[in-house]
Amino acid sequence: MIATPGIVLHTTPYGDTSVIVKVFTRLLGVQSYIIKGVRGPRAKVKQNLLQPFSCLDMVVYDNTKAELNYIKELSPRCACTEATPVENALRFFMTEVLYKSLQEAEPMPALFDYAEQAAAVGDSAANLPISFLLTVSHHLGIEPMDNYCPREPLFDLQEGRYVSAPTDTTLSPHLSSLLHDYLNPGASPLAPLSDRGLLIDSLLAYYQLHLSGFRHFTSHEILHTILK
Repeated sequence: MIATPGIVLHTTPYGDTSVIVKVFTRLLGVQSYIIKGVRGPRAKVKQNLLQPFSCLDMVVYDNTKAELNYIKELSPRCACTEATPVENALRFFMTEVLYKSLQEAEPMPALFDYAEQAAAVGDSAANLPISFLLTVSHHLGIEPMDNYCPREPLFDLQEGRYVSAPTDTTLSPHLSSLLHDYLNPGASPLAPLSDRGLLIDSLLAYYQLHLSGFRHFTSHEILHTILK
């Protein structure tokens, strides 16, 4: 048995009363666990603990020969409070980014610590979706190269760097410059909402080009609607 914190990424009904929950754990990477009886009338585990991006303290069985393991104990890492619509949209967004980006059984404790910290940010974090995408890309080794300069002012999504001439996968000069601002550690830009939405869509397209399993992303549409 191993004690580890975890972040809920996805739950799937299993049988009549159980669920399979996919969790990004700090010590074991992404793992899938069976929780029995959680949908039953006498469930000891409340389903609100398994909402997307819920942060948990867990004691889990770690049998490397088993296809699925069990959670022996779990509890919230912080007091549960009612989230605002914006906070819920942000959590769904961050959950989907991690769920579609991370491979199972690959511990990434530094990324876990960042994600847990991001989960505590309230709905005033206007730049969170962009900074989250950029920070996760850094931990995954696909961070955009910030070689922006007057001779190479256009960011190419396929190349992952700034280039001199436009192609089918380059961003507009305006969005390229805005991305440079966000990649600059010394800058704290707050672009207009419409520009931030376009940059989020562009970064999701970047993920799709550089991660084979990153497909059919949907939560950003909800996020755009909520933030309007």
